[in-house]
Amino acid sequence: MAPVFQDDGTSSVTTSSLQFFSMMPLPSSIGSTYPWLRELKSEERGLYLIHLLLTCANHVANGSLENANVALEQISQLATPNGDTMQRIAAYFTEALAERILKSWPGLYKALQFTRTPVASEEILVRRLFFELFPFLKLAFVITNQAIVEAMEGEKMIHIIDLNAAEPAQWIALIQALSVRPEGPPHLRITGVHHQKEVLEQVAHRLTEEAEKLDIPFQFNPIVSRLDNLDVEKLRVKTGEALAISSVLQLHTLLASEDELLRKRSPPGLTNTNGIQLLEKDDKANRHSPSNDSASSSPLSSNALSKVDNFLNALWALSPKLMVVTEQDSNHNGSALMERLLEALHFYAALFDCLESTLARTSVERMKVEKMLFGEEIKSIIACEGGDRKERHEKLEKWIQRLDMAGFGSVPLSHVSMLQARTLLQGYVCDGYRIKDDKGCLVICWQDRPLFSISAWRCRRWF
Repeated sequence: MAPVFQDDGTSSVTTSSLQFFSMMPLPSSIGSTYPWLRELKSEERGLYLIHLLLTCANHVANGSLENANVALEQISQLATPNGDTMQRIAAYFTEALAERILKSWPGLYKALQFTRTPVASEEILVRRLFFELFPFLKLAFVITNQAIVEAMEGEKMIHIIDLNAAEPAQWIALIQALSVRPEGPPHLRITGVHHQKEVLEQVAHRLTEEAEKLDIPFQFNPIVSRLDNLDVEKLRVKTGEALAISSVLQLHTLLASEDELLRKRSPPGLTNTNGIQLLEKDDKANRHSPSNDSASSSPLSSNALSKVDNFLNALWALSPKLMVVTEQDSNHNGSALMERLLEALHFYAALFDCLESTLARTSVERMKVEKMLFGEEIKSIIACEGGDRKERHEKLEKWIQRLDMAGFGSVPLSHVSMLQARTLLQGYVCDGYRIKDDKGCLVICWQDRPLFSISAWRCRRWF
């Protein structure tokens, strides 16, 4: 990859380089007249692609579609989903910007979507590839299981709610760990939430089979639902159960409703160039600042909160002894397109670099993850607004504020958890992965770029 981003996650593009490229006019026509484009060296090409992407995004944000089209045409001469890291990233960001432009003509956009239907089996496959190719989910499962084992010591009835029950490997490992407890195995009940019934059936079969083999009393309660439509009453928490909740890359999907809440709060006419109403600084600070007596009070009224905050309040009401939250550690939830694009460029450059260091550029598995997972996430971040923008990742500190306001207290991850995480990473052939302790939470990095965070919480009444 061209050294576009430094190890600490910052851009290595010098000010002079950017000034040089920014002074270069975008040609009105592309083709054989500009053969120099194809003769650029890798580093020069990476720098110029960044310049073109930023230029194009700026034109899109300002509604200058003719100039955006010129930039897209020039990017197409350099970007390719089969090239080096920067070329591949540029290909997917270009596709996202083009889709955003197409949405300016709803009829045309909808017509092009008629035959594009997602295949459930492909979604399951690409999620499985993400699990296998990266350490992120494995680390989340190991840390979550260890925290559950520690929190549930001595408990005879354990209830676990998995807000995305798609991978049985996590709970198979937990069942095995609980089976050898000195005090004997508990009665274990797992409630799994997923929008595909067949996924829940497969998970239920694997877990029931493992529990029977180890002679552990076990029950699986499937709930077919997307998280944004989940009826918390169906979680059926029983008296006497010690409750643990696992949320892996799920809570950010509830942030899409915040645009509507901000629209109702904001004065009329306070909108940005993309038609999205902006949140005033004072209001934004008030929403995320914990109240002085938050440690002892119950959560705020649901009338004043967004869907994610109401959902966290509902989980708080279940009185969990433990909740472990894994989320992307990047800010892709800003209202301004340029802000999201810059953040996303850094974040996905690191993820594409991870794949570059482990798989050949011709790898079919790599291409599927890049196109069907990362490419779709980039589209959501760049091309979508309002309720359609589902990928609204936020930084760890933002989740700490939200969970604190909802009445949760932080549970520092143990030394054993950190040791297990480091041991797991030592098994990977590439040495670019890092973990760091951030106030008792675990942050997974590529080099020094934070990518995912894992944090543990409990209802304050348990302290």
